[in-house]
Amino acid sequence: MAGFVTATWAVLVPYARANTGVNDATLGSLLLCLGILTMPITGALTSRFGCRKVIIAALVLIILILPLLAVITQPILLGLALLLFGIGVGVTDCAMNIQAILVEKASTVPLMSGFHGLYSVGSIAGAGLMTLLLALGINVTVSIDVIILCVVVLAVLSYPGLLTYANPKDGPAFAVPHGIILLLGIICFSVFLTEGTVLDWSAVYLTQVRAMPETLGGLGYTCFAVAMTLARLTGDKVVRYFGRLKVVVAGSVIAALGLAMVIFIRPGIFH
Repeated sequence: MAGFVTATWAVLVPYARANTGVNDATLGSLLLCLGILTMPITGALTSRFGCRKVIIAALVLIILILPLLAVITQPILLGLALLLFGIGVGVTDCAMNIQAILVEKASTVPLMSGFHGLYSVGSIAGAGLMTLLLALGINVTVSIDVIILCVVVLAVLSYPGLLTYANPKDGPAFAVPHGIILLLGIICFSVFLTEGTVLDWSAVYLTQVRAMPETLGGLGYTCFAVAMTLARLTGDKVVRYFGRLKVVVAGSVIAALGLAMVIFIRPGIFH
């Protein structure tokens, strides 16, 4: 569900830009509203209310805000809507990972890579379905309603499996990272900076720079999500075969080369 709605926003970016008439600089400022303001407190929320209540509440917020993102015409209102949308997505992301950790601890086999793989499957489905609906000429508002219906159905199906608890809160509310934790944080920052760039800007880049029609703007993120899904679903085996360090270094180099190709390879270069 989280990957599904996040990918839907990736397809909607050109529409939001066209409706508000903002330039790239202003759009970039608005996209900052999709921040991580509530991520640090999600742990406390799940400890108090349990994973189920937090996840469902965040999904309700997402469902309420998502239709507005394609129709708002005022930049300030778009920024406010993105802030609320970002809160919903951020809380969902953290709460579902907290549940995933608890489920994996109760299991005898590793599960986390598969969970993240299904997030990517959701991204493919969300971007692909939204792009297909728009390409068929279906109104963007109606297309969003279809997405919301899918999310509601998935929420109802998953509701019985959502945990009513989480680990009790212990230790300090916040700890300054240092040593290996700080290094891992920097790596995560770099990786998600790249992912966020593709999520928020790929549709704009394809439609504004590469002159693709708005209805096909979601293809970029769809391709990205497909590649990421394959990597996640095979990640455990790759790490076991090559080792963690080699995978991190090679993955970083491949990602950098991919971004360079997107930026510097011109259309028709192979013709």
